[in-house]
Amino acid sequence: MPPQILRLFNNRTIIEAVKVKLPEMFVIANKESSRNGKVGMEVGSLRERIIIALLIQQFGSEHVVTNGITEHELDVLFFNDRISIKTVSGNDLTEIKAIWTVDRESARYFITNYSPTCDMMLIHINWGNMGCIYYIPVSVQQAILTNVGRENYLKMPPENTNPRGVVIRKNIVKRLAAHEDTIRIPMSWPEVNVEYDPHDKWVEMWNEVLPSEGSLRLL
Repeated sequence: MPPQILRLFNNRTIIEAVKVKLPEMFVIANKESSRNGKVGMEVGSLRERIIIALLIQQFGSEHVVTNGITEHELDVLFFNDRISIKTVSGNDLTEIKAIWTVDRESARYFITNYSPTCDMMLIHINWGNMGCIYYIPVSVQQAILTNVGRENYLKMPPENTNPRGVVIRKNIVKRLAAHEDTIRIPMSWPEVNVEYDPHDKWVEMWNEVLPSEGSLRLL
């Protein structure tokens, strides 16, 4: 377990602040990625940035590296420790994406050669109820993978469908979350009402170089 991440999870003041602020931030992420009332897949990237911003705010940008990362599993280098950030929504933990691919041969190759290389920060969002933040060391993932085998750890996308990639099976996610070496921070997810328009910040930036009243408005 990286010692620096323990500083974060063992700090009661920080964790209590996260419990208060994170639901509001994730509501904003939902609004940022919504179209016609439906939240798009890009919400995962926005949530990831929110968590990375927390690490930067607490530890400094020199210790939190995201630039130049192209690996499918790795999201951030934190004091040179490799971390993958995942989020799931719903009443219960469910399967999580291991890799996005629409090619069945690529999916099969991925499963055949898969081995975890990152600690995982998994956030279970459960609006109106209790969820949890998990920190799952890579050693836990490797141990369970060795125990069950790759075919039982990962699931191929269904044939003759529009697949969205290879997933870690639901029962495996639950085993990872319940492992004795996994850190767990239970938290509630109140249904926060946030007044937020994702266009506002861009309008403000245009206001910096153009008349705020808009010279092309109809009289």
